[in-house]
Amino acid sequence: MGETTKRILVAIPWIVVVIAIIVVGGPWFAAALAVFGCLGLREFFLMAEDYRPFQIPAYLSLVGIVASAWLGTQFNVLMFLALPFLLIFFGAAHRKDRAGVTGSVAITVLGVYWIGLALAHAVLLRELPDHGAALLVDVLVGTFACDTGAYAVGRMFGAHKFAPNLSPNKTIEGLIGGFLIGMLGVWCAGLYQDWLSGADALILGAAVAAVAPIGDLFESMIKRDLGTKDTGNLFGPHGGLLDRLDAVFFTIVVGYYVAVALVY
Repeated sequence: MGETTKRILVAIPWIVVVIAIIVVGGPWFAAALAVFGCLGLREFFLMAEDYRPFQIPAYLSLVGIVASAWLGTQFNVLMFLALPFLLIFFGAAHRKDRAGVTGSVAITVLGVYWIGLALAHAVLLRELPDHGAALLVDVLVGTFACDTGAYAVGRMFGAHKFAPNLSPNKTIEGLIGGFLIGMLGVWCAGLYQDWLSGADALILGAAVAAVAPIGDLFESMIKRDLGTKDTGNLFGPHGGLLDRLDAVFFTIVVGYYVAVALVY
């Protein structure tokens, strides 16, 4: 079985799962994201285990942040962003050996905010009235279209390295191709949404496609520093959860604010 075939066979059931939880929405969607968030945190903490992160406070904080997005508003999410510091302090205070505790706190907060903030925005976007589910799908379509387009164009036409110190395979040609294909992907999705004009779809697509590579490069920087190639094997040949959602963690945040500005 070829590598491409393996990737497709692994991707199909996960696509079905994602669509199902988006359609269901509500507490089930928030709960699913909390579970995914904890799995992502686990991958990150395994990579950064030398820093001895405070895992239980991190998991509790992430679940609290995601829950606040479903139960409340942006204000409640902001309020719960203070929770990690309190819980992490209790964890640090009860640690017998507090050597390197500053690094432990820093790596724990990074994991919670990197993953938790993005998932909270996903819940906020899904819970927008009338069009939340469709807008979330638009953002995901743009993100994965950008990622796939950048890979394909880079393989065929890539000649100029974009950020060799962070991700040696990224090319300027792939970056441009991914941006255009990602923007086109959201525009095509918007053709089936009469409440989203073509111009608004292009603006949303451009915003998503512009930040998707940043999310990818951010994770590449972290993995390179921690000496890791893949964050895990949850998605088989696709790697771990963080490998698949690195761009989403950035696009979902930008997509939420752009969608609110355009549609609401």
